[in-house]
Amino acid sequence: GADPSARQLCFAWGPAEVLVCETRFGRAGGSRSRSRPLSRPGSRALTGSVAGTGEGDAGSSRVFVVRRDQDIYIQTLRKLFNESHGIFMGLQRSEEELAGRSRKAQLVQVSKNYRSVIRACMEDMHQAAVSARDPALHGQYSTQVSILSAMELIWNLCEILFVEAAAAGPLLLRLLDWVRLHVCDVDSMVREVLSSENPSKHKLFWNVVDVFVLQGRMDEARHLLSKEATANPTSMNMYKILDDLMKKMPVPSLGNTQTLTELELKWQHWHEECQRYLQDGTFASSPHMESICKILLGDEEAILEKKELLTTWYHFLVTRLLYSHPTVKPMELRFYAQSSMDLFLGGETSPEPLDMILMAAFEFEMHQVIKECSIVLSNWWFVAHLTDLLDHCKLLQSHNLYFGSNMREFLLLEYASGLFSHHSLWQLGVDYFDHCPEFGRVYLELHIERIPLNTEQKALKVLRICEQRQMHEQVRSVCKIMAMKALRNNRLGSALSWSIRAKDAAFATLISDRFLKDYCERGCFSDLDLIDNLGPSMLLSDRLTFLGKYREFHRLYGEKRFPEAARLLLTLMTAHIAPCSFWMTLLTDALPLLEQKEIIFSAEQTYELMRCLEDLTAGNRDKQKLQEDDVETTKVEMLRLALARNLARVIVKEGTVEGS
Repeated sequence: GADPSARQLCFAWGPAEVLVCETRFGRAGGSRSRSRPLSRPGSRALTGSVAGTGEGDAGSSRVFVVRRDQDIYIQTLRKLFNESHGIFMGLQRSEEELAGRSRKAQLVQVSKNYRSVIRACMEDMHQAAVSARDPALHGQYSTQVSILSAMELIWNLCEILFVEAAAAGPLLLRLLDWVRLHVCDVDSMVREVLSSENPSKHKLFWNVVDVFVLQGRMDEARHLLSKEATANPTSMNMYKILDDLMKKMPVPSLGNTQTLTELELKWQHWHEECQRYLQDGTFASSPHMESICKILLGDEEAILEKKELLTTWYHFLVTRLLYSHPTVKPMELRFYAQSSMDLFLGGETSPEPLDMILMAAFEFEMHQVIKECSIVLSNWWFVAHLTDLLDHCKLLQSHNLYFGSNMREFLLLEYASGLFSHHSLWQLGVDYFDHCPEFGRVYLELHIERIPLNTEQKALKVLRICEQRQMHEQVRSVCKIMAMKALRNNRLGSALSWSIRAKDAAFATLISDRFLKDYCERGCFSDLDLIDNLGPSMLLSDRLTFLGKYREFHRLYGEKRFPEAARLLLTLMTAHIAPCSFWMTLLTDALPLLEQKEIIFSAEQTYELMRCLEDLTAGNRDKQKLQEDDVETTKVEMLRLALARNLARVIVKEGTVEGS
């Protein structure tokens, strides 16, 4: 048996969350549980959201709700989900026929659109962090800013290497832009120096010059150096030489204005010139300028001395390539990336998960990038959309998962399933399921049945989605649920219209009976508009047909169209459309017609009514109901009398007609 003092957990998986509770013997673990990821084989870590607060005493029992995709519930991320949905849908509808460059340009633009949404979200989150007064909330927003920043960093690198597939030459320019955009740690220092009255006298002046050189921002570096040259006329010659070297540095061009061979030749000449000045001791009197010249020569030690300004190994990688191998080919990146990381970290620190993701990208291991991101990132949004984009680039065609679905579809299904756990984002999930050809339909059917139908408006939305996709079973299910809700709230009209929509004959019969029961008790019908306009729907069930026809009888009677009303009343009984339990009501309805001055029922019709009355009383006599109910007995006697009198009047009239 289990040790009663041991902590025991029970759990149950739901469509989008898991309920965890400690048994009454366990001690509740307090709110610390929310920071502990809970995982199961084959699933991503789940971020906990806890119901219940405070420390539990021995014997207490609480329930924890652990959601699969907690980010779905962060209000500030709504923009990310909503706006990226539009980009995703546009990509699915885009012209696959576009070939070559135009198709690539289109895909690069889609990628940039995704990144602009991430950046906009990041800015919103940053503003929220700045304005948050609660330290816990501030911390939460700051964490999200870091996550979004990492997401854009990874996406941008994937865009350069996989989507755009930049070739040698332009590749380095793209990587320089990438570093300039994402290495922001030194931006405040640059602003501080540039905004000072005399930048060249600022204590961080040379740091800023170094930052510009390390990022290949030569024009800005030269502009700053010119200020220093003006302030130090004695060193003017040195400055001019360094300025000339920086100005002449060959860089790749995005156009096809020069071949790689031409660039390499120019670069070799320029490199030799830098080497000559350094060896001549031209900059020996200025350690700062000598250091810059060493960086221009691609001296790894000189570059690594600026480790604090580089801040990351991938900045070091790009700077190193810029000054030692500007014509690097995509497939050579892996070697430079690995050695740059080893040199930069120097065995002192272990690589972070982000480092491993970027390294996988530099090694062109797309599936590894997606796998690592799936594990590390806090939601499925990133991997689902990136994989879809790469799939459209025809880069993932060969990769099928062992359980039948391809990677794109598997990740889209996971992301859309998370959306379905949200009270309004589920509508976006529908479109994602629509674009999963293998399992999307099955997932949609399962998830749509679990949407809580809190309002009629929501039910109609769900219904429209199901009807557009010919999901007949789900249409019936929604209609039945709404019919039951309406019935419980005694809204018979609404219940009837939902059951008709569901084509549920049994339920329509049940509600028709309730209508008839209400009529018997109150003497009038509710929801006349609905009953009057049933049309062909009344054929759904016999009882519904009777309800519609019985209401028609009342309408004819109200319009004083007595002969038609009489014929319809008789048909309802003789054709056995009316339930036997309602015959007495119908016969009672015939009384005013029998008492009219004008004869309404013919002899044959009167005999039919008499037969119906006898059948009814004979059936009831067996049950001994009439003897117990004086009111029923009186009704029967009145009917017999009225029928006899009507028959006499008819015979006299018909005899008179025959005699004349």
